[in-house]
Amino acid sequence: MQKQSFIRGTFILSGAALITRLLGFISGIYLARMLGAEGIGLLMMAHPLVPLVITLTELGLPVAISKLVAEADVRGDAAKQRRILAVSLAVTGTLSIILTALALFGSKLIAGIFLTDPRAYYAMLAITPIAPIVAISAVLKGYFRGKQNMKTIAFSDVSEHLAHIACIVALVHLLLPYGIEYAAAGAMVGSVASEAVGLIILLTNYRLQRDRSNPGEPFAEHLRKGRRTLAELLHIGLPTTGLGFIQSIYSAFQPMLVTKSLMLFGLGTALATKQYGLLMGYVFPLLIFPSFITHSLSTALIPAVSEAMAERKGLDVHRRMDQAMRIALFVGAPATVILILWATPLTTLIYNAPEAGPLLRLIAPIFFLHYFEAPLHAVLLGLGKASTAMWNFIATTIMKATAIYFLGMNYGITGVVLGLNFGICFITMLNFFSISSIIGFYFDLRRMVKVAISMAVMAIAGQSAYSFLQHEGLLPVWSLIGSIILSLAVFGLALLLTGAAGRKEPFRFGGMRGAISWRK
Repeated sequence: MQKQSFIRGTFILSGAALITRLLGFISGIYLARMLGAEGIGLLMMAHPLVPLVITLTELGLPVAISKLVAEADVRGDAAKQRRILAVSLAVTGTLSIILTALALFGSKLIAGIFLTDPRAYYAMLAITPIAPIVAISAVLKGYFRGKQNMKTIAFSDVSEHLAHIACIVALVHLLLPYGIEYAAAGAMVGSVASEAVGLIILLTNYRLQRDRSNPGEPFAEHLRKGRRTLAELLHIGLPTTGLGFIQSIYSAFQPMLVTKSLMLFGLGTALATKQYGLLMGYVFPLLIFPSFITHSLSTALIPAVSEAMAERKGLDVHRRMDQAMRIALFVGAPATVILILWATPLTTLIYNAPEAGPLLRLIAPIFFLHYFEAPLHAVLLGLGKASTAMWNFIATTIMKATAIYFLGMNYGITGVVLGLNFGICFITMLNFFSISSIIGFYFDLRRMVKVAISMAVMAIAGQSAYSFLQHEGLLPVWSLIGSIILSLAVFGLALLLTGAAGRKEPFRFGGMRGAISWRK
């Protein structure tokens, strides 16, 4: 099985993620225009219930698989790698069938508790069968990540999103005449079908790439000897499950939390649902879009850090961490400038929803920290500190939910955004200081200043270009695209001129037990 280096694996996943984000963006635009803010609100209400079932099914095993397979690969223990996969598939397969059946039989009760709008019931019912497919796919992706074979994951993700577009276009168009609730359910059915396509590709690639010359023990024998392997998986997986469980519970309650707080502010049910749809269906896709690089980086970072720790190469751990933070900075900085300056033009041209622009502009400056949160979380998992990551997330979730509720009921959707901003700050800082206390954390203050200067120059150039192109009478779409491209070019040039992107900058590390180092 072909293995890619950390950086090459990151580039492969980033390329695939760019394609899938673009495809997802296309499907999102189609859904937004076909269903409107109200229909998107129904989708957003129904979807968070599924991660809860998936989390309980996976038991955090994909992360544990990635870490343990990487460590076994360093030792050349092929039997251990196969045993990890066999035990994980057996556990997730059994749990997924049981929990999905319970979710389907209890769907009426679940809908009565979690859904503030009864029309979301059909979408919730349609998406429920996706849980076992996603859970088994996640196990196989964890295995391929541990083997640092990112090509298979990339191919599966791209194929899945292509199938997703085809399915939702057909089903939404077919069911929309029957009502918006049935069209939303059709979109969910399309998601299930596309996930099945991705799973088939993963299974096929595993069968093609496995070592047939050394088949090892039968599947049943792996299970019989797998008690110790299961204990190792759960030691890492259970804290991750706790994190995922809290995240899923919060995601399931978030629509109700936000809409209830907005209704207490004085909005009706339909208007509260619409504003929630604007925030989660229009604003967040734009915010999340640039983070495909940092999430791809995080995917490759877990096995890379685990491998370095297994080989007791502390310097490599710090080097990987520095690379991750540098990439996150160079991605998040220009993305933040674009989302602030062109907030309303973006939401107008893409969604025909200019009212979403002020919300995007309000959350974008703080969301900059989100681009660092995923790599920081990955480093903690690679260090084997899943429990630390879990407790950090639990503390953040409690604080964020409280902030959203009280700020939302007093300031409306603006208060909800401020609560979300608070949560982003809190989790990023907790993970940062957790890593600092474990292995030390080097923070290059000079690089930050150089990037800040580059952001300011980019903003000035971009805004000037946009005003000039509009004054020349260009269509809004070309004014937007042209000014963004020019601003990105200016940002890249500013990085080079200030030396922020220089490869010869020295590394300084605080040691494996050091404190935060500041460079002035």
